[in-house]
Amino acid sequence: MKASNLPQYRVEHHTAYRYSEPVTLSHQLLHLTPRPLRYQHSRAHEVTITPAPTYSRERIDPFGNPVTEIAIESAHSTLEIVARSTVVVSRREAPDPHKTAAWETVREALAYRAAWRPDPAVIEATHFLFESPYVRVKRDLRAYASDCFKPGLPVLEAARALMGKIHAEFKFDSGATTVTTPVMKFFEQRRGVCQDFTHFMISCLRSTGLAARYVSGYLVTRSAASRQRRVGAEASHAWVALFVPVSGWIELDPTNNVLPAWEHITIGWGRDFSDITPLRGVINGGGEQTLTVKVTAVPNDSVSTTATE
Repeated sequence: MKASNLPQYRVEHHTAYRYSEPVTLSHQLLHLTPRPLRYQHSRAHEVTITPAPTYSRERIDPFGNPVTEIAIESAHSTLEIVARSTVVVSRREAPDPHKTAAWETVREALAYRAAWRPDPAVIEATHFLFESPYVRVKRDLRAYASDCFKPGLPVLEAARALMGKIHAEFKFDSGATTVTTPVMKFFEQRRGVCQDFTHFMISCLRSTGLAARYVSGYLVTRSAASRQRRVGAEASHAWVALFVPVSGWIELDPTNNVLPAWEHITIGWGRDFSDITPLRGVINGGGEQTLTVKVTAVPNDSVSTTATE
């Protein structure tokens, strides 16, 4: 497809903090810049911060994601950060699931052994094999996924079966969890948001011995074709990437039971949410605080509509 015919989206991510007492010092890390990728690029991007920061710099984090560091050294009772981007997305190409390697072969390729000489892609993938702050590796999770990972089954076919199982057996419920809800609590109550679906699927894959990472970004609020809302499009979205040797990283969205193609906009990735939090920092003062987040991601020729996280 010619670049001029590729989908183009407008994204606005508005974060507002209100404090009951003045904040005298604020240091923040912002993951709000879309990551440059083979299948997406930004035509425009800006971040507006009020009050204006005393210090600001751009850098790349350990996972290769763009990150902005800011410091505000004047007293303030509100903090507003608005990130606006225009992003062009091309289709992610996934291999035929039936032609991917058996999942046991992939697991063995990632396992340390004597005289192991893995290529750099495999070494990178091993960073996403283990427990991390929001991801557990448990026998119960391996058991949950076991009926999807039958002996000899191609790895992508098995992963798609797991994604479908999670989508069918868990309910999207924006009021059921918070950002600190443990993944095993989500497993117990079977209700939560895209972050929970993603952490749970990653936990199942890692418990099976496979490498999986957490992808953070946005889901287009309405399809340009159908105008139908997808689940999780009203806020920052999250989905899974599975490592498959030769094919590379293949993305799966368990909240919607789809392989991302045109309508997932990537900010970045990490081991879990803690590595790619949109806004994280420390403050001096502030008292009680109230957070409001609004996200819009629409086709560039659409009328903007804003939804609350």
